Amino acid sequence: MFVLAMRSIRQRPGRFLATLLCAFLGAAIIMTFNAMHDTAGQAGVDAVSAETLSTAAGVVGGYGTLLVFFAIASTLTVNVRQRAAEMELLRCSGATPGQLGRMVVGEAVAVALAGAALAVGPAMLGGRALLGVFQDSGQVARSVGFSFGPVALATGAGITLAAAAGAAFLAVRRATRPSRRRGRARTVLAHTALVAGAASVTSTFVFSATDAALMAPPAYGAILLSVGCALRAPRLLAVVLDRLPLGGASGWLAVRNLRERAGQLAGILMSLILFTAIATATLTMQAVESDAVAASGLVKSVDAKNLETLNFTVVGVIVVFVCVMLVNSLYAATSYREREFGQQRLAGAAPGQVLGVVAAEGLVLTVTGVCCGTLAALAGVVPFTVVRSDAVLPDQLFGVWLAVAGVAAAVTLGTGLATARRVLRTPAVRAVTSAA
Repeated sequence: MFVLAMRSIRQRPGRFLATLLCAFLGAAIIMTFNAMHDTAGQAGVDAVSAETLSTAAGVVGGYGTLLVFFAIASTLTVNVRQRAAEMELLRCSGATPGQLGRMVVGEAVAVALAGAALAVGPAMLGGRALLGVFQDSGQVARSVGFSFGPVALATGAGITLAAAAGAAFLAVRRATRPSRRRGRARTVLAHTALVAGAASVTSTFVFSATDAALMAPPAYGAILLSVGCALRAPRLLAVVLDRLPLGGASGWLAVRNLRERAGQLAGILMSLILFTAIATATLTMQAVESDAVAASGLVKSVDAKNLETLNFTVVGVIVVFVCVMLVNSLYAATSYREREFGQQRLAGAAPGQVLGVVAAEGLVLTVTGVCCGTLAALAGVVPFTVVRSDAVLPDQLFGVWLAVAGVAAAVTLGTGLATARRVLRTPAVRAVTSAA
């Protein structure tokens, strides 16, 4: 099956481009930050600089690991779903489920290995730039030199390969596992995340306004609440569609398509919810904290600067990966509908009407994801603001929310419409016959 996996990659390299991109970005980010461990471990590095570098590597490296796994998992899930006919043909030819699993895992590992190898050069440049940022802000001494060593290489390659293998295994398992069992497990995980998130957010009121760890409980609570909402994405989408007053042919067809493809679109909605909640909550709370420190006339400590740098870096990493996940998922989901679009045009629909349906679908997904993510973010922002500044809704919230919602809408609608426009260039008859 390994030989078959290699032939599959050579014959259709474009199919694995999204997985390669996720592996490349993930390995680059993991190596960049874990190079700080190599740098901190050098002889002669002072304790404050070493702690700053190690904290950055640990926090962002942990987030990066999770994001790499979810990004690769989302692309491989779409890949496996679109190869259902190929998988069925192999099973009819005598392949067992275990052999199919080994084939998909072999493909994923080979692509991830290539991505990790390509990421070494950019990671070295990124690590030097990151060290320069820490030095410019006074968090790391100027005398500390950059080092890219075994920790960066081992973690970057190891985590990327492990994430690719695990994501591929789960993608095949999801494709062959009964949906009822998956639904039960998802429901349990969603309820657990919601309860833990609510407890974390509520614990914010135990802290005082001057506690250094004040931002941690509401931030983690908002993240857990967004995870719980994201896991319930298919159910949330169904509830929204039942109450959606969309009129006209495009609106009716968009709602019908979304109902039929709710399970397939769950990954897109999950990405939107997580992106909106984490970015809005983290950036708003950091803005409130920075303004509160400035108003008090105090100078930020090294720990405060570390926290601010980590917050902005984590949000930046999340933005990059969520955008990649959204673009990959939307591109794959839209390009796979070539035959459907061809049938609609043969039935009398104009290209503009097809684009209208795609735009309506993207708008519904965007509004649903942004609204759910905003509620999760508010659950963390409000307690933090009440304790830190005695206000309820901070003035910084509106500007941050507009920026986050704008990015989410631009990525979702832009990718969907651009992909649909490209698909519509294929003549309707050829689209129907070639995809049949």
